[in-house]
Amino acid sequence: MDDLTRSAFLNRPDLHVETSGEFKGWRTWSRDSFETHNGPFWHRMEDDGQVRCAFRVENKHLNGMRNVHGGAFMAFADYCLFAIAAPVLQGPAVTVSFGCEFLDAAREGELVEGSGEIMRAGGSMIFMRGVLKSGERPLFTFSGTIKRVKWRAPPAASNDAE
Repeated sequence: MDDLTRSAFLNRPDLHVETSGEFKGWRTWSRDSFETHNGPFWHRMEDDGQVRCAFRVENKHLNGMRNVHGGAFMAFADYCLFAIAAPVLQGPAVTVSFGCEFLDAAREGELVEGSGEIMRAGGSMIFMRGVLKSGERPLFTFSGTIKRVKWRAPPAASNDAE
């Protein structure tokens, strides 16, 4: 974390910094189509160096009971893993494990915030844990491990099925 300018927090080609509205000054990544479709999810670094993540609950995040869908919480928590790890990442990574507990529901219009900590950052694996809250109310706890990887272009589609 000593050289933040080399970290993935500031040095990603798909980094977008919001210029207006509720999340002005917050960051997001545009390369992940799933997160872009299911978000928008946002993150920023606080003055104390802690990474904070957030999203405003919209109708598209709700299940049939009009609460945030568990999958939406899980997708946002996975986003949080990468935002929390970003200050120590210097390249791409993938999630290799993820665990969670559902504590309470959130409704449309609520601001859901995620925070967490790096428990250990090794040469290839980063272990983290965190919590999602609405105000002071805990909604969801999570832990996960991400693995640093070398970026490779995806394989070209084949027509072997023909």
